[in-house]
Amino acid sequence: MAKSRQLAKLIAYLRPHWHEATLGFIALFVVNTVSTYIPWLIGTCVDELSIDFNLRQVIQSVALLALLSTAMWLIRMASRLWLFRVGRQVEFDLKQQIFQHLLKLEPAYFATHTSGDLISRATNDLDNIRRLLGFAVLSLANTVFAYALKLPVMFMISPELTLAALAVYPVMFLIVHLFSDRLRNQQLAVQENLSDISALIQEDLSGMSLIKIYAQEENERRAFSEINQHLCAANIQLLKTRNALFPMISGLASVSALILLWLGSTRIASGTLSVGDFVKLLLYVEALVFPTTLLGFTITTYQRGEVSIDRVEAIFTVQPKISDVTDAIELPQDQVKGGISAKNLSYTYPGATTKALQNINFSIAPGETVAIVGAIGSGKSTLANALPRLLDIDSGQLFLDELDITKIALTDLRNAIAYVPQDSFLFSTTIKNNIRYGDPLSQQEQVESAAKLAQIEPEIVNFPQQYDTIVGERGITLSGGQRQRTALARAMLVDAPVLILDDALSSVDNQTATAILQNLSSGKKRKTVVFITHQLSAAAVADRIFVMDKGQIVQTGTQTELLEQPGPYRLLWNQHRVEELLR
Repeated sequence: MAKSRQLAKLIAYLRPHWHEATLGFIALFVVNTVSTYIPWLIGTCVDELSIDFNLRQVIQSVALLALLSTAMWLIRMASRLWLFRVGRQVEFDLKQQIFQHLLKLEPAYFATHTSGDLISRATNDLDNIRRLLGFAVLSLANTVFAYALKLPVMFMISPELTLAALAVYPVMFLIVHLFSDRLRNQQLAVQENLSDISALIQEDLSGMSLIKIYAQEENERRAFSEINQHLCAANIQLLKTRNALFPMISGLASVSALILLWLGSTRIASGTLSVGDFVKLLLYVEALVFPTTLLGFTITTYQRGEVSIDRVEAIFTVQPKISDVTDAIELPQDQVKGGISAKNLSYTYPGATTKALQNINFSIAPGETVAIVGAIGSGKSTLANALPRLLDIDSGQLFLDELDITKIALTDLRNAIAYVPQDSFLFSTTIKNNIRYGDPLSQQEQVESAAKLAQIEPEIVNFPQQYDTIVGERGITLSGGQRQRTALARAMLVDAPVLILDDALSSVDNQTATAILQNLSSGKKRKTVVFITHQLSAAAVADRIFVMDKGQIVQTGTQTELLEQPGPYRLLWNQHRVEELLR
């Protein structure tokens, strides 16, 4: 079942490139036809010259052989070019498909699948598939054509000698079959260990500062050494199997030539076989040795490709849980007012037993600024992720302008909402390109305006290259506060009607955070701002404050209203005042 499924996948990979693949196979067939004729020509010449030596005939035969050999070489090169190009094109197609598919998947998928493993599948495994569709297909086709064309001619010359010479081949194929499963399992172990080592390298490079801060170089070195040893052991096991199999196949292939020499010489001596026919058989057997010997390498390449097909297809079998429904509602950005409401909103993370959000109800008016506060783990970030549908929430619970967000086209929904998460991720490019990431065609004036609103512009102009400053991987050359404000400027530039800040100003001081919020609440066209924060001084400038606890909104009101009533907010405020005094 698995074999037929993989074969169907191979055919599907080749289908878009059937034209070049067909040309490659035709060229390979022509090559094998010529290579079948050449021994026949040589043997015929030997018989004719043994009767009547003719120099002119020798020169003509040599010239014809040279011409045929040259033509065969050129056609073989063309066949390899066509078939290897198909492998490269399939590799290109699969890389495009993998990347496009990963872009469709929700963030939760990447929380459970390491980037190192995904990178390994998109590089090492695709390389194995390319080799399968290039080298392995070419070798298998060449072997099939060689046997299909040469065996009938060999049987026509002498069925007995042909059967005797090929008697060892069933043994050869049986050995290959016996080794097949072992090779596949060992190859799978190698590729899984490659994924593990790729994941560790990627993770350690991203967290190099943390490793050094906690002086964990030795522990990471040991962890890498352990995985590397597993990879080395798996490679050695595979090497042992290959080194046992391939010489065995090569040796058995050579035995057939020895059998032919032994029996053929006897037939020649008895006069039942001409020297020319013996030469033909010897050349045909010799011609079959190489593709048969190459069969071992072809099998390894096939096993690698077979494992890699399963690993790559495992990505495609994961369907996005968050996608547009049939007849999704289109909502152009200029028609969005920015009202947000929730009706009994609940959400439980996959595998969890406790609800992260429990029957939440609220209504936020267009242009209103709402701060959401609460203890760590109270559900604030979960609520922030639910608004742009980064979480797979049920329908009928969350609404934008009274439209169910699960019914709105995803592109339109996310164009209407600018979201700045806790992790202010920046790309390894210029500050300008990071700010205009949501609108790459934005002009310099728009970039500078967004930077001013985010209170980062004065610091940018002090950099040597100003807006053309490269920020390094994940923005490592900037401070935490600079990264957050750059990410905020990126959100400000797209000018979405709704802005969500998930503790996005935690690395800036209260004064700067307050100034930023005041910038957001000013102007003719006010945004709807959902501001998640632990900075209560900044939250105080919001129109309303939601207090969350254990996945529920337990208090709502203005700063003044909440301080006048006993409850969690007053406790948080008193704690905040004490912390301010101690600074």
